Amino acid sequence: MHVLFSRNLTYLIVIGCLTLAGCGSRPVLVSKNARTPTGVDLSGFWQLRETPGAAGAMDRSASGERLLPTRRSTRAARRRGNNGAAVRVFLEYGKSLKITQTHYSVFISYDRSVVEEFTFGENRLVEIGPIEAQRVSGWEDSAFVVETLDDSGTTLFESWYLEDSGRLLVRDIRISREEKDSFNLQQKFDRQ
Repeated sequence: MHVLFSRNLTYLIVIGCLTLAGCGSRPVLVSKNARTPTGVDLSGFWQLRETPGAAGAMDRSASGERLLPTRRSTRAARRRGNNGAAVRVFLEYGKSLKITQTHYSVFISYDRSVVEEFTFGENRLVEIGPIEAQRVSGWEDSAFVVETLDDSGTTLFESWYLEDSGRLLVRDIRISREEKDSFNLQQKFDRQ
C-alpha cells in the first residue's frame, strides 16, 4: 500500500508541475498594419547623430550587462554571449544607413554590410543559425515597427519614424521580458 501511495503521489506532483508550467503566459505578438501611411517614406541615406554619452548607452543595459558591442561584430560573436536572450542576435545597428522602401517592404542597410528586409504586415518565424524567433512588422500610425519574440519570452521592439519634416529619422529600441525593460535606446539619424 505504501508503494501505491508513493507512486500516486509522484504522479500527482508531476501532473501539478505540468499544469503550472502550462499556466505561464507567453507573450503573443500582434500583427501590424501592412498599409503604408500616406506620405510616409523612410527611404534615403542616413547618418547617426553623435551625442555625448551615446556610446556608453549602447554598451550597457539598465542592469550594467553588456548588450551591444562598441564596434561592428559578426552575429556569431554576439550569439556566443547572448546570456539567455536569444532575441539580441536579431538586433543590427550602424552609423550609416541606407533605407529603401517599396510598396510592400523596407530594406535597411547598416554600414554598407548587413541588409535587413522587413515585409509590411508580416508575422512569421525568423532564424539565424539555430536561433528562432517570432517576428511581426508593419505600421503603427506613421511609425514602422518590428517586434521579435524569442522562446524565452524576451521581446526586441524597434520603431522607426520621421521628424523635422522628414530630415530626421528616429529609431527607438527596447528589449524587455515580462513587461520589464532591460535595455532602452533612442538613435537619431540625419538625412544625407
